[in-house]
Amino acid sequence: MSEQPAADPGLRGPDGAAEARSLLVDGEIDLEGRMLDASNVTLFGTVRSGELTAECVYKPVAGERPLWDFPDGTLAGREVSAALVSEATGWDVVPPTVLREGPFGPGMVQLWIDGDESVDLAAFVRTDHPGLRRMAVFDAVVNNADRKGGHIIPTVEGHVYGVDHGICFSPDPKLRTLLWRWAGKPLPVAALEVLERLADDLRGDLGEQLHEHLTRREVRATQQRVAELLRTQLHPEPSGEWPALPWPPF
Repeated sequence: MSEQPAADPGLRGPDGAAEARSLLVDGEIDLEGRMLDASNVTLFGTVRSGELTAECVYKPVAGERPLWDFPDGTLAGREVSAALVSEATGWDVVPPTVLREGPFGPGMVQLWIDGDESVDLAAFVRTDHPGLRRMAVFDAVVNNADRKGGHIIPTVEGHVYGVDHGICFSPDPKLRTLLWRWAGKPLPVAALEVLERLADDLRGDLGEQLHEHLTRREVRATQQRVAELLRTQLHPEPSGEWPALPWPPF
């Protein structure tokens, strides 16, 4: 998933998402710097527990910039909620992500993902890569208001991750994305099967987990978005009620 710090040969990276989440929850965070191009305070460093270590991103709640259309102090919980939905789909769109106490208070901690630096993102986001299409469906479910090209990470292994999901799950239509390539087209059969399972999960354990981070209205709106995708069996189209593209796009 991520290149690991190699200073100590006795350390190793997590093997799989479950071990990564355990490391993120229990590990000691050692911060190394700040990503200055991020709109909210975004810190990076390493997390270590026993023989396990990995690079990580830490976004403290205290560093969240107030927004007019999202409640203050909720962005970290929305990032975790996106990771929960990602895990439920089995698509692994979002890297392992947890909410925990950190060096500057509670915040979101996420496994750092190394992208394939040889990929031209501007060209890549215009392709029919199946990982991008799954991401487009995922974004429709979580109502992602900020799918920039820079929030898309293709890896050398061919998987495509998405990051920065702090402004998702609004109960109002806010889908804003570069991934309109499939707008109005039929959803793949495999995606419909995933959405059927997701609808059941949202009425059960997943819904209860989301209630820890989102309001009841926001969870209900998520259920309704999934139901609408299953009803139309189509990729959504821009609604005209909200800017279709993020700005800046990368």
